[in-house]
Amino acid sequence: MTATVRELYRECGIGREHAASDYFCLISRLVPLRQEQGNEWQRPIDQTYQLIQDEIENNQGQPTQEVKFGTSGWRGVLGKDLFVRSVSQVTAAIVSLYEELETDAILAPFLGVTSLAEARVRGCVLGFDNRFGGEILAAAVAEVLRKNDFTVHYAGESTTGVLSAALLELKAAFSVNLTPSHNPLQYGGFKYNAADGGPAASELTDQITARAREIIATRTTILDTAAVLPSPLKRVDLHPFDSLACWKNLVRKNRAVHGLDLDAILAGLADRADLCVAVDAVHGASRLHLPELLAGGGERFVHLRGEADVTFGGVAPEPSSVNMQGVMAALGARPEPLKLGAIIDPDGDRIRFCDDTTQISMNQFGAMAYHFLHEVKGLKGMVAKTVATSNLANSLARAFGEEVFEPRVGFKEFKPVIGSALVCFEESDGITVIGHTPEKDAYIGLLLALDMVQTLGVNLGEYLRRIEAEFGACYPDRDGVEVSLRGDELLTRLARLEHYGVGAELTVGETVRTITEVIAIDGRKMILDDGSWLMIRPSGTEPKVRFYVEGRSLEQSRELITCARALLAEIDLL
Repeated sequence: MTATVRELYRECGIGREHAASDYFCLISRLVPLRQEQGNEWQRPIDQTYQLIQDEIENNQGQPTQEVKFGTSGWRGVLGKDLFVRSVSQVTAAIVSLYEELETDAILAPFLGVTSLAEARVRGCVLGFDNRFGGEILAAAVAEVLRKNDFTVHYAGESTTGVLSAALLELKAAFSVNLTPSHNPLQYGGFKYNAADGGPAASELTDQITARAREIIATRTTILDTAAVLPSPLKRVDLHPFDSLACWKNLVRKNRAVHGLDLDAILAGLADRADLCVAVDAVHGASRLHLPELLAGGGERFVHLRGEADVTFGGVAPEPSSVNMQGVMAALGARPEPLKLGAIIDPDGDRIRFCDDTTQISMNQFGAMAYHFLHEVKGLKGMVAKTVATSNLANSLARAFGEEVFEPRVGFKEFKPVIGSALVCFEESDGITVIGHTPEKDAYIGLLLALDMVQTLGVNLGEYLRRIEAEFGACYPDRDGVEVSLRGDELLTRLARLEHYGVGAELTVGETVRTITEVIAIDGRKMILDDGSWLMIRPSGTEPKVRFYVEGRSLEQSRELITCARALLAEIDLL
């Protein structure tokens, strides 16, 4: 073992200087050895994380990548981009937004408070997901906020949707959640939500980005670098609280709006011996809440990957088809006729569903949720979906005589219709409903799915087939490629696709299709003459170009993926 670890140190450039050492390269090499050869390999993994912790606590440099708040906050590599100093500087940038209210109220409508004094009293909801160093970085945020006289409501480890609900229930001024969502294990993140509980508007995130960059560039010290930050749990000036209790209170309070009776649904799980529920937490923050939420299921609740593991067992911690296999296998081994499966990402804002035979992405589930609330619950109203999402919901809305709101990618783009759209969802497995938070929330999706199965008495796959039989089937898919280009350089390269306009032709499989419509609000979505489409856009959170497709058959969807890759190759991005 010693010789192997020494060689891995060399290959990953581990040396005396943190800046030149790729610790997560080492982690990624050690985790498979632990999986294959046993827990004796946990010791060098722990030793590597001790080095990462030292870098997080003592890095006095600047982030390797400039701070940028994208569609869902700021993300970067732990120790290299997110560390105590940089996180404290970004927190100071947020504080400056509220300080400016003393002289200029231009940001007040976006912040949801009218004065610095009000913001200080209402304070911040603070939490983090299961990532390594979450409590350390939360301690830095808490220190900056308390030095500036802000109340801090401390949730500890929790999920994005639950923290958003807590923000609303506690009537706090804002929240900070230290999470990179579904990104790989080396990433940390910083999500900021204003008083409305939803992802911050661009007017705020642009300001945070600019102010944080200025603070970092001038090497402004926010915290005493020699001081040891106290654990938030040991501070007497913070306000610990039960975040899940806040979530439950919000759901109960708005039952008449969204039609979801939390207590009846959970009681139904306890009463129905014919229903089994399997949920994969992928070692994320939801593992802390699921046993309480689904306790009524008893042994009919199967909790997968519910142990703490900041390495995620070496898998990409996202709701994906590959990661869903364990859930489907667990359900397949159960005798109950009704089987509900789900997988939730580390910060609990994304969820994907299945039964023992059928996987259901948010493209389908969002439309199913709309059908359920509109046709079964009897609620009336529009549906909201991002431009990269399946058109199945469009077909439903057209049949119901309702409107569709279809903005660019990013959950914050739903702000104009929060409170009027029955369902808001995006293709990347995020959903919320009317009367709930304006933030995506895996738990409200899970509650919806439980209600569907119990009310209809069928598995989700059967419910989907009934909807498709009446309204037509769609076959969405997505993929992406890593790219070295970023920023304006990447956008310039993607602009080479603009000659594919209305009337241009694309070869899909062996068929030549004509482009009948182009939607350019977020990347480039090309709708073809048979109603199929493909869309290409740069990721807002990773160095990737993503492409989304929807065919009229599974085979055509695969052909559209091939076509999208060919377009990227044409502009030298493959």
